[in-house]
This record gives sequence, structure tokens and C-alpha cells, in this order.
Amino acid sequence: MKINLTIAGRLREVLLNGHWIANTNYKEQLNEISWQLAIQKVGNLNTIAALTYHINYYLAGLLRAFENGKLDISDKYSFDVPQINSETDWNKLVSDFLYNSEQFINQVEQMDDSIFDQPFVDEKYGNYLRNIEGIIEHSYYHLGQISLIRKIAMPNLT
Repeated sequence: MKINLTIAGRLREVLLNGHWIANTNYKEQLNEISWQLAIQKVGNLNTIAALTYHINYYLAGLLRAFENGKLDISDKYSFDVPQINSETDWNKLVSDFLYNSEQFINQVEQMDDSIFDQPFVDEKYGNYLRNIEGIIEHSYYHLGQISLIRKIAMPNLT
């Protein structure tokens, strides 16, 4: 079994086209959301736009680290979502998210299986496998939140 293909498949499941674990995925959820719903506050929860930005922030940061060997992201900036004031703004965020998702999956797919045990950027961050699996787990966590926020904000959804 090729680890790179297995992990890339798991990423594809949560980000682009799967239904096995959550019966949905980011692409499906985000393509069904208006910009108004994306920025709607539900109680003290993050908005769907903020959660989308948040996951995209980590995808983009790890992609850069794959390319240059430097991790230049910080948790404190991971919710600094730009203003979403129109459908165009929302579509740009979703488009960036989907592009980075595809690029991330493609990068993982091209990795040699020997890299997964190697330290990721610095030993303190663990190995490549731990960090990539972290993206999968983190993505499912926030996908669940997006699904629930949609159902709370639009109770007639099936």
C-alpha cells in the first residue's frame, strides 16, 4: 500500500468529494452557501467564512512549507478572515480554498513514502505524517461545525 495515495485519498474525502466519514465534504458544503450565510453569526460560534479561512490558512501554510522548508504560520493569525461584503468576496475565498485543497492533495500524492517518517520543518513539529493527518482531523472537526451552523441558521435543510 502506498501511504501517499492513501493519505491523499483521505484528504480528497474531507476536502473535495467524499461522503464516507461525514456524509459530506467542504466543496459540497461551501458551494451551497450564500455569502450572507457565510458571514452570519450564530450565537458565539465562528462564522462559516471564518472556519473556511481558518482551514485554508493551514493548507496554504503547509503548502509553502512543502516548497521552502519553512513554517511561517501562527495560530494567532488563523482566524484573521478578510471582510466578506459580497458574493464576489465569498467566491474568492471558496475558490482559494478549493485551489489550495487541490494543490495540497496533489503535493501529498507526489510525495515519496519515505518522507512521511521524516521531521516536518523542525523536529518539534513531529513528522510529515503527523502534520498531514492533523490537517485531515482538523478539517473534519471544522466541517462538522460548518454543517451544524448551516442547520442552525437554516433549520429547513435536510
